[in-house]
Amino acid sequence: MNDEALSAICVAITGSPFEVFAISLVVLWSSAWLGAFFFRKRRALEDDEREDFGIIHAATLTLLALIIGFSFSMAISRYDQRKNYEEAEANAIGTEYVRADLLPAKDAAEVRGLLRKYLDQRILFYRTKDARRLHQIDSDTAQLQADLWTAVRVQAAAQPTLVMALAVSGMNDVLNSQGYTQAAYWNRIPVGAWILMAVIAIGANLLVGYGSRRAESEKILLLVLPVIVSVSFMLIADIDSPRGGLIHVRPQNLESLAESLQGH
Repeated sequence: MNDEALSAICVAITGSPFEVFAISLVVLWSSAWLGAFFFRKRRALEDDEREDFGIIHAATLTLLALIIGFSFSMAISRYDQRKNYEEAEANAIGTEYVRADLLPAKDAAEVRGLLRKYLDQRILFYRTKDARRLHQIDSDTAQLQADLWTAVRVQAAAQPTLVMALAVSGMNDVLNSQGYTQAAYWNRIPVGAWILMAVIAIGANLLVGYGSRRAESEKILLLVLPVIVSVSFMLIADIDSPRGGLIHVRPQNLESLAESLQGH
């Protein structure tokens, strides 16, 4: 399996936080029981051995906590970036809508109409979760971008003035802001980070099982760490996924702009 195929599989899995939770829970709980099985195949740990084992176990859990914390921070920063670009898009579109007054009346009306349609497509981009629908939105957005640029380019070529340059500059900001948003939606936690978290989590649960006592009443404790780690993985995947799960960037700035433009 090549790197691209592995990356695609990882993105597909982490795009569904509930799948991340289910897979993580099964794998980690199985690891804990596997560690307990090996414990039953050997003699019990002596007191001095258990002390050394405890140091290794604590260090592994600490490393796992650090990796989860770093990954959570990465997911939060990417979520904040998507929110900031949504705000930037709304500002760019609103500014260009006002600057359309610098164009001749006929062209200004055309640009405003195109911007309203473009704004609707950008709101749909943030709301939709369907891949097929998203493909159509991207296609419609690209066509509207071409129409918007043509509308200001023709006038800029006919009247190359500083006033007209403001309209062109504003349109350039509108187009660039969409590109920044798309790049932010593609920017996910690296596959290597997920693999590292998984390997350390499996190792930590193996150690938990291996260091468990023989009493059957303590076997339920083997479920505690897998559940906690699986919930952490699910939360990271939810925040990192732009369209999966429950936590999304709501286009509130774009929606507010759309409401303010109604009737104009």
